[in-house]
Amino acid sequence: MNRNRMIVGLVVAVAVALLFSTYVYRTMQRTTSVKPPEMRKIVVAQHAMPLGTRLGEDNIRVISWPGDEPIPGAFTRIEDCVGRALITQVTENEPILEGKLAPKEAGGGLPSTIPEGKRALSVAVNDVIGVAGFVIPGTMVDVLVTGQEAGGGSNITKTILEDVPVLAAGQKIEQDRDGKPQTVPVITVLVTPEDAAKLTMASTEGRIQMALRNTIDSKTVSPPSVLQSVLFSGGAPLVRSTGRGPAPKRPPSPYVVEVITGTKKESKSFENQ
Repeated sequence: MNRNRMIVGLVVAVAVALLFSTYVYRTMQRTTSVKPPEMRKIVVAQHAMPLGTRLGEDNIRVISWPGDEPIPGAFTRIEDCVGRALITQVTENEPILEGKLAPKEAGGGLPSTIPEGKRALSVAVNDVIGVAGFVIPGTMVDVLVTGQEAGGGSNITKTILEDVPVLAAGQKIEQDRDGKPQTVPVITVLVTPEDAAKLTMASTEGRIQMALRNTIDSKTVSPPSVLQSVLFSGGAPLVRSTGRGPAPKRPPSPYVVEVITGTKKESKSFENQ
C-alpha cells in the first residue's frame, strides 16, 4: 500500500515538474525571441569629402539600414544624388541627406555652396587682417573698418559686420586637416547683397580688420564706435571751446538772522563776504 502511494506521488511530481518546465520554456522563448528588423537601403559617402564636391557613382554607395529607424531626408537610390554638389563636408559612411546637397542645376565647386539670397565676396588680406592666417574656411569673423568721420573730423573705428562665415581662403574651400593657419592673399566671405556693398566700400575707402570669433558664438553684440580723439584723450569726452570768456561768478546769497528783543521779533539780512 505504501509502495503504491509512493509510485503515485512520484508520477504526480514528475508530471507537475514536466508541466512547469514546459511553461517556463515557452515563456522564456516568447520573451527572448527577437524578430530581425526589416532592412532598407540608404546612400552614404564612400569617403570623406569637402563641401563643393560633385557626387558620382565613384564616391557614394548604398548600405543596409534598419527600416524601423528611418533617417529624414536620406536617399535610397544613387541616381537621385549623382551630379549634385555638397554644401557641407561629410565623413566616411555618413548618410547623404537632401539638406546637404545643392540643387542639380547649381553645378559644383564654390558657387554651389552659396545659398539663395547670399553673395560670396573676396577681400584682400595680409597677415594682420587675416589674423595671422587663422581666418580659414569654416571660421566666423567680425569685420571692423577704420576711416575718417564725415567732414574731415577725427578717425573712427566701427564694427560693420558680425558673425560672417568664411567660405574660402585663397582657392581652398576646406580647412587644413591639422588646423594649421593658411597665409593667403584673399579670403572669401558669405554675406548678403547689402553687406557686400558695405564691405566693398569699407575696403576701398578705409582700412579693414577682421576679428576671429568662436564658431558657436553667434551673438550679435553691436559694440559702440571708437573715436581717435576720445581714445587718445584717456576716454574722456572732449570739451570744445566756444570762444567766450568764463562766465561771471554769481554773488553769494545773503544770509538772514532773526533777532528777538523782548516781545519784538525782526529779521536782518547780511551780505556773504
